[in-house]
Amino acid sequence: MRFAANWLALRENLDRAARDPVLPRALAERLPNQPRLLDLGAGTGSLFRFLAPMIGRPQSWIFADADADLLDKALGWTAEWAKRRGFTAVLSGGEKSSLVLGTASGAWRIETLVTDLAEAPRGLPLQAVDAVVCSALLDLVSRAWMERLIAALRVPFYASMTVDGRDAWLPRHPADRAVRTAFRADQRRDKGLGVALGDGASDIALRLLAARGFEARKATSDWSIPGSAAGLTRLFVGMTAEPARRAMPAQARKFAAWTSTRLLQARRARLAIRIGHRDILAFPRAG
Repeated sequence: MRFAANWLALRENLDRAARDPVLPRALAERLPNQPRLLDLGAGTGSLFRFLAPMIGRPQSWIFADADADLLDKALGWTAEWAKRRGFTAVLSGGEKSSLVLGTASGAWRIETLVTDLAEAPRGLPLQAVDAVVCSALLDLVSRAWMERLIAALRVPFYASMTVDGRDAWLPRHPADRAVRTAFRADQRRDKGLGVALGDGASDIALRLLAARGFEARKATSDWSIPGSAAGLTRLFVGMTAEPARRAMPAQARKFAAWTSTRLLQARRARLAIRIGHRDILAFPRAG
């Protein structure tokens, strides 16, 4: 399960605009004075760049990901992000690369952990952190993977940007339903963490958390892409059409016609897209 850094950079802006602000603030309020957080599938560190300023006090993070090159980019991009905000940034290499940011509210520390998330929770320092967080991960994992992780959790859990199956392509097209069905089927293939839960992930996570005695909340965090963002709408047409064709090749002709129409609408700035996501925050019940 690997993602191109340029796509992750693009989606960071979409995620930042979409994330619900209430849940991360609630998490920040419940964390200790100098919290330690584990970011699963940290990628390029976008969740840190969103959440760390909300925590706004000395904090330590572990970026866990299978892609060592992506983790190196995460530290580099975060260092540049910090410098633009007037922070100091000290990078250290070695087996466990790290970054220390000097901010007005104290030191923000990051270390990296290269680990095969397919083995989770094995290999994760769950007992050494005050919260486990992730973004755009739960829809990629299997039910068995999620069950193992939640069974091992003893701290707050924040999972943002999980696709939930809702979408809207405006104006409508007669093939929208067929494309949606095929795209959802592709989302449920094995991406390295077992057969993926896809758009059912957030509901399953909420049920599993409740069964384990967690107090869980949810919020919507939809991507909203206006027609004026013609480059993005064209990108999303391609990113939707190709998986749909892969999942249902027998409908390739219908999907090709849909793609042609949608690309024309995008070029004319007449296509708006909304992709449904959900954020989850869960706390262990006291006692």
